[in-house]
Amino acid sequence: MCAQYCGSVDEKLLEQTVTINGWIHRRRDHGGVIFLDMRDREGLLQVVIDPDTPEAFATADSARPEYILKITGRVRTRYAGTENAHMKSGKVELLAKHIEVLAKSETPPFPLNDDFTNVSEELRLKYRFLDMRRPEMFARMKFRAQATSVIRRYLDEHGFFDVETPILTKATPEGARDYLVPSRTKPGNFFALPQSPQLFKQLLMVAGFDRYYQIAKCFRDEDLRADRQPEFTQIDIETSFIDDEEIMNLSEGLTRDLFQQMLDVTLPDFPRMTYADAMRDYGSDKPDLRVPMKLIDVADLMQTVDFKVFSAPAKDPKGRVAALNVPGGASLSRKQIDAYTQFVGIYGAKGLAYIKVNDLSKGIEGLQSPIVKFIEPIVMELVERVGAKDGDCVFFGADKARVVNDAMGAFRIKVGHELGLASSGWAPLWVVDFPMFEETDTGSLTSVHHPFTLPKGDIEQIKASPETALSVAYDMVLNGTEVGGGSLRINNLEMQKQVFGILGIDEEEANDKFSFLLDALKYGAPPHGGLAFGLDRLIMLMTGASSIRDVIAFPKTKTAECPLTDAPAPAPANQLRDLGIRIKEKPVKDQPAA
Repeated sequence: MCAQYCGSVDEKLLEQTVTINGWIHRRRDHGGVIFLDMRDREGLLQVVIDPDTPEAFATADSARPEYILKITGRVRTRYAGTENAHMKSGKVELLAKHIEVLAKSETPPFPLNDDFTNVSEELRLKYRFLDMRRPEMFARMKFRAQATSVIRRYLDEHGFFDVETPILTKATPEGARDYLVPSRTKPGNFFALPQSPQLFKQLLMVAGFDRYYQIAKCFRDEDLRADRQPEFTQIDIETSFIDDEEIMNLSEGLTRDLFQQMLDVTLPDFPRMTYADAMRDYGSDKPDLRVPMKLIDVADLMQTVDFKVFSAPAKDPKGRVAALNVPGGASLSRKQIDAYTQFVGIYGAKGLAYIKVNDLSKGIEGLQSPIVKFIEPIVMELVERVGAKDGDCVFFGADKARVVNDAMGAFRIKVGHELGLASSGWAPLWVVDFPMFEETDTGSLTSVHHPFTLPKGDIEQIKASPETALSVAYDMVLNGTEVGGGSLRINNLEMQKQVFGILGIDEEEANDKFSFLLDALKYGAPPHGGLAFGLDRLIMLMTGASSIRDVIAFPKTKTAECPLTDAPAPAPANQLRDLGIRIKEKPVKDQPAA
């Protein structure tokens, strides 16, 4: 007799004798009758053990949560009023006849049932094999597995080849630090773990593969946060002979298919928004359109005031003064506004000025703010420009444009959600027309995406004005999270050399780091481009998880450590010798004399 999964036992098996294997999720003793909620990968099943089966009863009486049991019994209908509509097996129960203990368990370091509260993430990651037993965590991992199957099926049906690319490769500048792997066979030399399969997928296009995809592991040694990990997974896509609109339509089709099949959700239209418009209206290149508020530029008004906090950045070509009108914001307390001021400080803002609009019929007297006296000549025009009404509160950001965008963009999202101004559901969009380059703190130019992105315009136009050049790049944004990004690629050797030159990569460095790509461009590289989805972020959004760590089986902490395996860890001396590596010990500071 084949065993049944606990979660698959239902009315179809009524009055049949079945066997299940699983873990004790919860144990209850009700007046001489023992109830066990048994758990496996498919869900829960209630098992009843009564004293009429003394051997099974004795075994159940000594069993504890997380013991693994093999139970044989008869499926029967639950008593009226005891059904559980949230379980597939909720209308039936198993009356046990025989119980075998397959494995005992110590008491877990944290509860795995509904009592799971206030457990630190560090402890969860240390015992990740237990954490993933929790139905919530197991459901996310199951969802991820099913989602990748849907993705593969869609791409297979659209003529894509699944091709693996190397993990041990050469370091190339792609915007973050590489993880390096020392070579034993070539002492003093290093492999790099790929930040993405970028160059290899371009080479596959040169090789004529036409449509490639890969669910690829990528590695970046960078500062971490909730949606970043040192190793993460991309749905990597590259195509030849189609333009950016066709790539976006194909990627949009994949996303729609995934949401329809996994969540039974029909996504709304994907509007197109330029990077310039996104930064102007939302202070972010990944705006959350569920929050309806927009930033309003007011620098022209602030240039005339004697208040340098506003007038100085208003007159600075690299500065910005932006206002955000928050409907109903006049009800915010001073304590709440102080908390928001601390929040924008995380992004470099020096403060958060505000004007509460209490009663517009009273003119300036109907406004409440410590800054009104400094901007009195233009304050009513300012209130009119932002569309403020009675009960609203207008907040201001004034600094370098980057600081204002970062701070006010984040504040817009936070206050919008906390005051219930955000709509529900899904708000996708495409952000397009990204700048090709951006200025670094040292005044040099760097790529906004990567140095292989195709610019708009010809070589002479890019050479004449690189600061204003746009790229054929596009990002898919969903509810304020970038879930995918891509571009058309440079397939012309002279254009690639020109872009390298603008980035300060001379011919010698280019040949040292990218000789294989430059060689490939000499031999008939087709027009090509692609897109990479962040699989972890996408699954995080679709399952409602708060961090990508909750949708990765064995993630790292925010400090890129693994509590489960204690990695990273020191290497044995003999391994270091084989690699020609010696660890330099930190000098011991002189101790003060006694």
